[in-house]
Amino acid sequence: MSNWVLGLTGGIGAGKTAVSNALAEKGITIVDADVIAKQVVAVGSSGLQAIVDKFGAAILHTDGTLDRAKLRAIIFADEPSKTWLEQLLHPMIRHEILSQLKDATSPYVVLSAPLLFENHLDKLCDHTLLVDVPEAIQLARTAARDGVSTEQVKNIIAAQMSRSEKQKRANTILNNDKSLTDMYNELEILHQNFVSIAVNHSTSA
Repeated sequence: MSNWVLGLTGGIGAGKTAVSNALAEKGITIVDADVIAKQVVAVGSSGLQAIVDKFGAAILHTDGTLDRAKLRAIIFADEPSKTWLEQLLHPMIRHEILSQLKDATSPYVVLSAPLLFENHLDKLCDHTLLVDVPEAIQLARTAARDGVSTEQVKNIIAAQMSRSEKQKRANTILNNDKSLTDMYNELEILHQNFVSIAVNHSTSA
């Protein structure tokens, strides 16, 4: 029996983490694509070894962990290296995501990914939920949270899929431009709905 999968995404500063944490507190399994992306290049992993074989030991910090800033600089300057890295890591990440989705035992399972649509991970989902706020709120929240300039945040937003395109692709939109209490109340209604859809899915599967 396959689990009913809810894809969760949102632009930077939209509140996706607050939503996934709230669902985790309700007992829902969260499969986090960002966490998995870090796991596949952890110390001792075959992913990290392949990167070292390709780029040399200088790609590591002194503690043996991957120097992400150095790797990022290399792949942004060299398209073939970027392609090589994607071909190495994307299948590993996808395999681990599928494994965790399959093993989940909660009423439904959440696949959380900031680049859900960009990386075509929405194809692994039965339904998608976009946590959405106006860009002005994204800028203010992220600048305050990360201590970075609004200019830097604007660049990050510009590099992601546009807000309007995400809105078009998402099955459900959770507007998170009010208080946290409002968001939690709306999320509770959505959660109950997702549980009932998932139960119907499992009985008809």
